[in-house]
Amino acid sequence: MIETDEQSELEGWSYENRQWKIQFDEDSVRAFISLAWKDLASEWGFGVVVSNDRTVRDANRRFRDIARATDVLSFPAGDGMPYTRRDGYIGDLLISAQRAARQATQYKHSVADEIKILVLHGLLHLLGFDHELDGGEMREFETVLRRKYGLSEGLIERESH
Repeated sequence: MIETDEQSELEGWSYENRQWKIQFDEDSVRAFISLAWKDLASEWGFGVVVSNDRTVRDANRRFRDIARATDVLSFPAGDGMPYTRRDGYIGDLLISAQRAARQATQYKHSVADEIKILVLHGLLHLLGFDHELDGGEMREFETVLRRKYGLSEGLIERESH
């Protein structure tokens, strides 16, 4: 588990920003992670790491055999299948701050809001949702949650344009 502040340790999630080029409201992101944890995963723990394109590209190549950066990668715990637990831990998310910043500009919202969108999307994957196989279930649930949290269009909707 990633080391983080006392509150998140009590709640079961962790957060770390491992890059310094892209500035964003980290307090807002932490508050969102806490809210999402309470709403969706309060029985389990998970970690969020914000890094750079290079780190995400290297992880994507190593674990998915895809040699390019992406915005968010989900790494389920346990046997590597979503929604499995290893000592109450469901997995980790790796987010590219550089990609988040570009997408925030493209979709006209803050970097912090883009990171929240990526956290939500990745967390749903850790919880077992798969928009490529589930006939729209993840998309519908993600849309409901984004509206609840006041977030704009998510990744799945963007892919359909």
